[in-house]
Amino acid sequence: MKRLLYLCFFLCSSYGFSQHKEIPKKYVLDVSQFYGSVLLHNTDISHLITNHPGGLILGFNRKRFGNNEWESLYGYPDTGFSFVYQNMNNFTLGENYGLYAHYNFYFLRRNLQFRVGQGVAYNTNPYDKNTNFRNNAYGSHLLASTLVMINYHKENLFSKLGLKAGLSLIHYSNANFKAPNTSTNSMALNVGLTYDLDGGDDFEFITRESKEKISEPIRYNLALRTGVNESDVINSGRYGFWILSAYADKRLGRISAIQFGTDVFFSNFLKELIRFQSIAFPELNVDADTDFKRIGLFVGHELFINKMSVETQLGYYVYYPFDFEGKVYNRIGLKRYFGDKVFGAITLKSHGAKAETVEFGIGVRL
Repeated sequence: MKRLLYLCFFLCSSYGFSQHKEIPKKYVLDVSQFYGSVLLHNTDISHLITNHPGGLILGFNRKRFGNNEWESLYGYPDTGFSFVYQNMNNFTLGENYGLYAHYNFYFLRRNLQFRVGQGVAYNTNPYDKNTNFRNNAYGSHLLASTLVMINYHKENLFSKLGLKAGLSLIHYSNANFKAPNTSTNSMALNVGLTYDLDGGDDFEFITRESKEKISEPIRYNLALRTGVNESDVINSGRYGFWILSAYADKRLGRISAIQFGTDVFFSNFLKELIRFQSIAFPELNVDADTDFKRIGLFVGHELFINKMSVETQLGYYVYYPFDFEGKVYNRIGLKRYFGDKVFGAITLKSHGAKAETVEFGIGVRL
């Protein structure tokens, strides 16, 4: 799985002019019905694609007008929460209930809305070796999930009511927390309504005078990441891991920085996988004493959004004694700064579209 996210953030131009004053909070609800198909991203789930899934997407949105500087930098996006109910229309896959935090970005004179959300979902019928052995997509009830929507969006067309319609992509995976984890991606058409909770009142966007460009020396970062994961061998067991990261970054302006650094991986699930392959598959010529540790070098980019940031990294193992999913790896995720130096992070580490784990990290930027 590769988070779609993952996450495409574009700069938009500012809209309108006003005096620098505080704008009241404004909230909008939306509801959409969707109907689509499960995409065949992996032939291992071909037996699960039998019907078209459908469901509902509910959104709660706070409109942003520029009270904070980051809002104008990103074209006054909305922040909010989404709830998704998806019936896979397949007994083996069951139903999914998801809750997401999202951003809505706007383009084409705010007629095109791009929503990207990240959250967790609950699946009603995951893999069970006795009662549901055909479900190799979901290995656990709890799943990580990504929601992406691209919609024509127009509010207050009829009093407080508006219209939205477009495409949605919904991804579910447990990021190898528990095998199996083939995951699913659903592409769907959606149509729905919006409702303005504040009576259709409209406000002008605050345009702030541009400040001087941020100029920082090279900063140095240390991070410790940890979590639990399992190999693709079902019932091989979940094991803890930890990762030490050291890297330098250089700010390119108010919103971004580039990175270069190294990771040292202590992935204990590889110990069990090495032992298993050395015994069960002698033709692979795997030595039971093969080192499970890995060392990688990476380049990355950080996109700053208020106290949050989006981090993307591409790495290459320079120490790689055991072959697992290839030498190239990638990482994408969110960071939250607490003050100027300390941060927390939730990131997805994968090899291409194949997820290895979700990492929970803490770090310091010196």
